[in-house]
Amino acid sequence: MSEDIAVTGIGLVTPGGIGTEETWRAVCAGRATARTDPLLADAGAPVRLSCRVPPQERVRGRLWRFDPATRFLLTAAREALASARLDPAEWTPGRVAVVVGTAAGGIGTLETQHRKLLTSGPGALSPMTLPAFLPNMAAGQLALELGSTGPSLQTSTACASGTTAIITACLLLRAGACDIAVAGGTDAMVTPLCASAFAKMGALSRRERDPGGASRPFDLDRDGFVLGEGCGVLILERADHAAARSVRPTALLAGYGATGDAHHPTAPHPEGAGLRAATGEALARAGRTPGEVDHINAHGTSTALNDAVEATAIRKLYGCGGGPSVTSAKGVLGHTMGAAGAIEAALTVLSIARATVPPTANFTTPDDATAGIDIVRTAARPQRVRLALSHSLGFGGHNTVLALTGV
Repeated sequence: MSEDIAVTGIGLVTPGGIGTEETWRAVCAGRATARTDPLLADAGAPVRLSCRVPPQERVRGRLWRFDPATRFLLTAAREALASARLDPAEWTPGRVAVVVGTAAGGIGTLETQHRKLLTSGPGALSPMTLPAFLPNMAAGQLALELGSTGPSLQTSTACASGTTAIITACLLLRAGACDIAVAGGTDAMVTPLCASAFAKMGALSRRERDPGGASRPFDLDRDGFVLGEGCGVLILERADHAAARSVRPTALLAGYGATGDAHHPTAPHPEGAGLRAATGEALARAGRTPGEVDHINAHGTSTALNDAVEATAIRKLYGCGGGPSVTSAKGVLGHTMGAAGAIEAALTVLSIARATVPPTANFTTPDDATAGIDIVRTAARPQRVRLALSHSLGFGGHNTVLALTGV
């Protein structure tokens, strides 16, 4: 059985656009999507900036029953399957796994229904409240949509959830528990409760007079992230299974690493020890060394602490000058929470396939931590990427790293 895991399909729903090409164009253009959010403003949230997914087609049929996070997932999964040339009517259902990461499940549904409970009483609640809110239901609804009867799992490691889902899918494939895995992350946390809670922690940018310049990963003047939403889905198969279908992979998932900091509930280890350890695991599984890394798609949240710690870890691993190119998509897309790792893994695959590294939007001036790191700025950079890493970190001390290579 082949150990190589092939990425054969990608689906994206992000603030940059509905679809992979729309998102890729927005990220390569460095076109920030942050705006003043009228729904947050009407709710009295202390920070009113967000990165929203563009309005989708009118919700029809049973889609009204789903939380937005599930709707994003169903849309992204359809695109991913089409790009992988897979038709659920033709596969063996028991050999298909669904693994989805989320930080908050259907939190928007929960907030809406809780307000109804408080204002109008129990009789006003929708009977679909629990099926729409429970964290496992995104994976459950996708499995139902696809008719897949293999493993169906939901992972939750805060903002690393999407990456954890991809790692879990890789483990299932290598264990022979499935032949195809539909894996990714989705979240729709642009809600009054989430925005207010993150603002109370001091995590959000207050640059409301300049929404487009609010998310500034690694920049000297960064002051917090912009809350975003969206979904990323990858189709994963063992390389021999893809070859048997005469499908050429877009990239290979060559290695992965996952560690815990055991340091603080919300703050990363100050020297990035957990991230460096996860990187070591990913490279060891891929049979590679730090000197072979061409590119890093960083977590890069635009918060003072995360960016400094991540930059410190990069400096310790690769030194200053001559190391891998580094980018963060959050200057364009905001922080999409549990979807971020999957979205950024997809962007990393596209950087490999298209020999292009998108810029880090709004990065203009390094600070002491980021000085000497090759952070791509201003414009997309043509670059041959043979080995790339995608970093994802999460509250609770979660560190996850994917090592992706060309075919």
